[in-house]
Amino acid sequence: MLLKDERHIEWKQQMSYNEIKTTIDMGGDRQIEISTGKLAKQADGSVVVKQGKTMLLATVVSAQEAKPGTDFLPLSVDYQEKYAATGRIPGGFLRREARLSDYEILISRLVDRALRPLFPEDYHADTQVMISLISADKDIMPDALAGLAASAAIAVSDIPFNGPISEVRVAKIDGQLVINPLLSELDRATLEFIVAGSANDIVMVEGEAKEISEAEMVEAIEFAHKAIQKQVQAQVKLAEKVGKTVKREYNHEPSNPELREQIFAATYDNVYAVAKSASAKHERSEQFKQIGEAFIETAFGEEEIDEETAFLIKKYYHDVQYEAVRNLILDEGIRLDGRDVRTVRPIWSEVDYLPAAHGSAIFTRGETQSLTSVTLGAKDDEQLIDGAFIHGYNKFILHYNFPAFSTGEVRPNRGPGRREVGHGNLAMRSLKQVLPTGDENPYTIRVVSDILESNGSSSMATVCAGTLALMDAGVKIKAPVSGIAMGLITDEKTGKYAILSDILGDEDHLGDMDFKVTGTARGIVGCQMDLKIHGLKWEVLIQALEQAKEARLHILNEMEKTLAAPRADYKPHAPRIVSFTIDKEFIGAVIGPGGKIIQEMQRETGATIAIEEIDNKGVVQVFAENKASIDDAVRRIKAIAAKPEVGEIYEGKVKSIMPFGAFIEILPGKDGLLHISEIDWKRFETMDGIFNVGDMVTVKLLDIDKQGKLKLSRKVLLPKPEKKEA
Repeated sequence: MLLKDERHIEWKQQMSYNEIKTTIDMGGDRQIEISTGKLAKQADGSVVVKQGKTMLLATVVSAQEAKPGTDFLPLSVDYQEKYAATGRIPGGFLRREARLSDYEILISRLVDRALRPLFPEDYHADTQVMISLISADKDIMPDALAGLAASAAIAVSDIPFNGPISEVRVAKIDGQLVINPLLSELDRATLEFIVAGSANDIVMVEGEAKEISEAEMVEAIEFAHKAIQKQVQAQVKLAEKVGKTVKREYNHEPSNPELREQIFAATYDNVYAVAKSASAKHERSEQFKQIGEAFIETAFGEEEIDEETAFLIKKYYHDVQYEAVRNLILDEGIRLDGRDVRTVRPIWSEVDYLPAAHGSAIFTRGETQSLTSVTLGAKDDEQLIDGAFIHGYNKFILHYNFPAFSTGEVRPNRGPGRREVGHGNLAMRSLKQVLPTGDENPYTIRVVSDILESNGSSSMATVCAGTLALMDAGVKIKAPVSGIAMGLITDEKTGKYAILSDILGDEDHLGDMDFKVTGTARGIVGCQMDLKIHGLKWEVLIQALEQAKEARLHILNEMEKTLAAPRADYKPHAPRIVSFTIDKEFIGAVIGPGGKIIQEMQRETGATIAIEEIDNKGVVQVFAENKASIDDAVRRIKAIAAKPEVGEIYEGKVKSIMPFGAFIEILPGKDGLLHISEIDWKRFETMDGIFNVGDMVTVKLLDIDKQGKLKLSRKVLLPKPEKKEA
């Protein structure tokens, strides 16, 4: 029996922690610290990753057993930013963190896509990775550390994983490649990619660039991989310190080799024949289904099939389709729709399809179709980004919608999911590179892509349709952008491989790579790559990029047949914007007390007026549906903000009359003295009967004295009488 003091000592030991740390030297006095054993100890694995003031807490929990009938990895990855990390209070009524923002979803997807391929194929337990930004340095971007944090949490757990992996941001700034640059440096970047990989392989790439070459992209990925290898090695050392080098045992998949051989023998040749028949998507799916049903009827008849056998039949028949389609491509160079590996499906496009939209286009490639519209808005239409780390305004918005009917399915409409957010973001980043900037683009632009059919790379169809719709709207983009999705089929035993241009949905599902590349005729502007295999050779990646360039240029040529350049002007029904600057000192006068003046101008002219201070100037935007409204609003604003100029002639209003002259308002808030001696060439003894308050008088500004007082004259505008002879 333990004594009281002994029990107290044991309790203190249970409540204490043993923190284990490792440090990664990133060069240039930058270090990343990974620690475990202090926080969230009931999770299977947890770490804190710290760089500067930025801290991420990553946890992972995985169920011990898989749910019956599960033949995939139920992995969920959630990245969330705590507003307290940046000393901010959330907006909204509840004043608390709510559903994930698009920014948080995009980071969650980056981590998910890097981790998922590295779990064992037969591991099917529910697994949840959670990453929280708990402290933030305003110049250190947390998304580049999220993948490292998630992988490190798995590394210090007993969960089976073929990692570790890590993610880094690589950017070229002032001509030099930099790993994880500061946020303040990214404005000068000509390329920016998030790259994920293990010690030996690249597994994911996503980013944007300013029309770079294929060689420049490969150089950046190689540079990033060297930094990844250093971070992976640090995780291996941390796992050794923690003692988690042996992972849990599991058995999540039943097996029946005899049934597998039976299914292959009975169905492979028929499946191969259907794959070779070049039938349409739904027809092919129906034929595959009939072959599977015929096998079950022949092999089992009226016999009742238990759950385990049904699970295995489904799994093994999928393996048959997997092998047949891949072998057809590798052995004969024939794809499911009859194309060879380099051919792009037939393309047709049309612009100005929606007469009421400011710009619109249809882009169809094979069985994939996007109907895209462009709306031009004012500054008030800018999107508010209110995140913990990034907050501000965005004047280019792209929304991607993927309804169930596009694939012939029935599914309730619950708003955009993570896939829609991710695909829309890729298209947005690609088109953003060619948008006009500054005064050349005064509009807030919203592009909406509605996918009406889908069988392979609807995000790339969105890029092409978006380009055509922007040009149809009269937006002066720098160059048209096209996009292509590349695939890869490999056989590790023979070393054979095939790179596929313009992949189908089935080729994405059954293939080893989904590599989307967007660009102009001059170079690459965006990319997204996911790999499902280990050991992608650099020469294969280079070949894929060159083949993608060939396909991109072909698609650009087809698009140019529909519309080769932006229209000379906006549509007649499109709103117009006039931008100009005024002196900073007049901003308050234009707005008026409590916004009275600007609201009155908007009400009377029908225009929308926005004004803000930028670089010690007042930048004004006037937005209206017709030219008359704009002209009226501009005239009023310029009158308020005008400065009196000596020598100018003004039509002024008599504001008050004094014995020595009259005060004339020549500009709003600007009064000058018209002395009695400057009214006429003849002499007046008194001001009686000359003017009334409110009269309009044409005067010339003669002088502005040191005190800012204005001296006006009316007589200099009148003919001077000739002198009479004595």
